[in-house]
Amino acid sequence: MKPPASPLKNKWVLITGASSGFGAAAAVAFGAAGARVLLGARRVERLEAVAARARRAGAAAAHVHSLDVTETASVEAFVQWAGGLIRGPRAKTGRLHVLINNAGGAQGLDTVAEGKDQDWETMLQTNVLGILRMTRAALPLLAREAGASILNIGSTAGHGVYVGGAVYCAAKAGELQITRTLRLELLGTGIRVSSIDPGLAETEFSLVRFKGDGAKAKKVYAGMVPLRAEDIAETLVWVAGRPAHVNIDEVLIKPVDQASLTLIHRRE
Repeated sequence: MKPPASPLKNKWVLITGASSGFGAAAAVAFGAAGARVLLGARRVERLEAVAARARRAGAAAAHVHSLDVTETASVEAFVQWAGGLIRGPRAKTGRLHVLINNAGGAQGLDTVAEGKDQDWETMLQTNVLGILRMTRAALPLLAREAGASILNIGSTAGHGVYVGGAVYCAAKAGELQITRTLRLELLGTGIRVSSIDPGLAETEFSLVRFKGDGAKAKKVYAGMVPLRAEDIAETLVWVAGRPAHVNIDEVLIKPVDQASLTLIHRRE
C-alpha cells in the first residue's frame, strides 16, 4: 500500500538562519516531506549547499536569498523576494504555510560586570528584534484557516538563568513571551504559533558563542550526549504537520543527560 502523502507536500516553508545548525537541518527535513523551502541567512554560499541537500532529500523546490534579521531593510527585501516566488505563476499554493524564526545565537559568556555592548546588542537584535521584524513582514503571506504555522526557535535558557547568560537568557525569555503574545493576537486567524525550546545541542552554537574557540566549544558537550540538529528539525516537521485544528504551544526538548540548565550528567 502506498503511504499517504505528507501534509507538507508542496507547501511553502520559510526558514531564517538556514545556513547551518537547526535551520540547515530543518531545510533538509522539510525537503524530505516534499515542501518548497525558502532559505535565508547571511552566508549565501552555504545556503546554496543547504538548498542542494534539501533538493536531494525530496524538496519540491529550494530557493535561497541573503538575509540579515538585524536589518529591517534586509528583512523587507527578503520577504518581498519570497512573496514573488510564493505568488508567482508556478507557485501552486500561493501562500506561505510555515515561518520558522531560527536566526539567533549567543555571544560570549561574560558576567554583566564584564559584558560588552556589541555582544549584548547582537543577541537582542537577532533573538528578539529579528523575530519581530520577520514575523511582522511575513504575516501578510501566511495562509489563514489552513493550518499555517509560526515556529519560533527558543531555548531552555528562556526558562531559567545561569552565570554569564544574563542577556542570552533574557533574549530567549523574550522570544518565549513574543510567541505567547502572538498566540493571543492571532487567535481567530487559524495561524498556529509555537515555541520550540532545545537544551544542549551540538551545532555551531558554542563555536559562535566562543568566537571560534573550538576547544571551549567542545568542552560544553564533553562527557555527555547532546541533541543533534536533526532532532530539532524532526520536531519542527512534526509540529507543522499536525492537523489544522491542533496547536502545539510550547515544546521543551533536552538530552537525557541534561536535567536542568546547569545539572548535566557527564561520563569520564
